[in-house]
Amino acid sequence: MGSSDTFKSLCLEYGFALILRIWLYNSEFKATVSGRVEVSTPINSWKKVTEGVALYKDGINPYSGDMFHESPVGLVIYSQLIDQATPYLSAIFIIFDLLTGHLLYLTAVEYMKHLMRRQNEDKDEYSEEVKELLLTDKDVKRQPLYVVAAYLFNPYILFNTVAQTTTVFSNFCLAASFFCMVKGNRPVVCLFLSLATLQSLYPIVLIVPAAICIGYHTLPPVNKSKSVTSKLPKIYQKILPRALQSTNSDHWVRSMAATIGLFAAMTSSLLVLSCYISGGWEFVHSVYGFMLLVPDLRPNIGLFWYFFTEMFEHFRLLYLWAFQMNALVLYLLPLSLRTRRDPVLLAATLTGITAMFKSYPSLGDVGFYLALLPMWAHIFPYLQQGFIVLAAFIITSVLGPTVWHLWIYARSANANFYFGVGLAFAIAQIFLITDILLSYTKREFILRQVSGSVFNGKHRKLVLA
Repeated sequence: MGSSDTFKSLCLEYGFALILRIWLYNSEFKATVSGRVEVSTPINSWKKVTEGVALYKDGINPYSGDMFHESPVGLVIYSQLIDQATPYLSAIFIIFDLLTGHLLYLTAVEYMKHLMRRQNEDKDEYSEEVKELLLTDKDVKRQPLYVVAAYLFNPYILFNTVAQTTTVFSNFCLAASFFCMVKGNRPVVCLFLSLATLQSLYPIVLIVPAAICIGYHTLPPVNKSKSVTSKLPKIYQKILPRALQSTNSDHWVRSMAATIGLFAAMTSSLLVLSCYISGGWEFVHSVYGFMLLVPDLRPNIGLFWYFFTEMFEHFRLLYLWAFQMNALVLYLLPLSLRTRRDPVLLAATLTGITAMFKSYPSLGDVGFYLALLPMWAHIFPYLQQGFIVLAAFIITSVLGPTVWHLWIYARSANANFYFGVGLAFAIAQIFLITDILLSYTKREFILRQVSGSVFNGKHRKLVLA
């Protein structure tokens, strides 16, 4: 596929995506989707934004009640949008959505180039019979097109855009963070991660893969003849990345400290600016306290609402900590150690985990990380649960609105039915992420250690017990 063919494919994808979004915005479908609990939550609802802006204009603190949960910086931006660009709001949401898709395309292009460079560097370590498993130039050009298509034509993303949720803007910040991450641009990635964290808190975990990725980009040439870790026990030599086992290991400390420090400084500056805008720190409880303490238990596609509706009050704090740790920090260290050579995969995995386990998830969060997965299309042949996951996504996506109607309108079902569908949806996502990570591990193992893994053009079955 030449560059002209790629350009034509991109133009066709963006053109169809634009037409589809314009048609949906001008159809009755928009009113239907805007009120869906799977799409709109107290965190990202545009209706909540307009109410908060109205209070702000009337001189009433929108954070004094339980109405508005966006950051003060977002409040000022949305206030200007509503004042100056109300007739063009639909166009603004569409433009940001298309820009997000393009940023993901550019991210995939840079990432595939990185994978090819790493493959060429590591060829000496690969088994002699794995040529058919290696990436080709065709993969490098084709997989970014899959990524942008998976975003632009993803039903979850379409619902999110047509409903005009603020997740459109948070997804843009995340996409910009991923792109700057693969480009190694420390200041800009810290800026966009700070903006994403200011809006929804959970992206704070992405600073770890961002710091690792930037560390690789700024790594000086490695002197393989000397190793500062050669005297360490073998277990530590296995845990540490190969790049750390060099005289440049102090580079990692400086680089990661610089990235995390810059992120902390930018986030703190945005918080101080928010305090200045809102006239105090009351917004902290209304925005981040709302996400962490989960006072609003209206149904959504997450797991919090039903569990804490049934929870005895004296157990609430314990399980609240357990649930939030599961969404934020529980998997951060083990995944960082296991996928340390592929920080982009780590970032995508953490994005998927937070989309599953955050307190107020929406389909826009799920659609974003699903669009990243075609970057690893070369490991799809190793998937074991692909059909099961696909079937579960389709079934739960259809059953969710159906059971909601039976529960709320027909009164022939109850909350257990709807939560059961949401639980199945979460399980499907867990199966998907674990299968992706296992397939990645299988391919890495085959490339380096398995002799005779390909026989007569077919992959031999590898079982990791």
